[in-house]
Amino acid sequence: MADQAEPEKKIIVDEDWKSQVEREKQLERARQAQAPQAAADGEQLPPPDLIFLATSLYVQGMVALGLLPNPMAGDKHTINLPQARHVIDTLQMLQEKTEGNRTAEESEAIENILHELRMAFVGLSGPQT
Repeated sequence: MADQAEPEKKIIVDEDWKSQVEREKQLERARQAQAPQAAADGEQLPPPDLIFLATSLYVQGMVALGLLPNPMAGDKHTINLPQARHVIDTLQMLQEKTEGNRTAEESEAIENILHELRMAFVGLSGPQT
């Protein structure tokens, strides 16, 4: 029995993994080619979502109300009530158009942003004593 030769062991090489790795490399190169220049510079941008959009409008409204410095006016605090009203109306339109399609977090964020901007607007546009 010791004379029986052991069966020859076969090495099975799975060549599919090589093609899979190459496909993944190609997909990654394509994704990087489509990425904006800011990402190539190392700047990380937040994901595009409803809260980011509402927050961007909020900042515009705060600048228009003179509560944040206006970078276009040399960082001066300038009040532009018509522009502030336009931002508030745009946020209200966004709120109405997305009704039923927002998460609870998105709804709360838009509601709070609108409330703050409206209160600031009323405070600035009301009778001055």
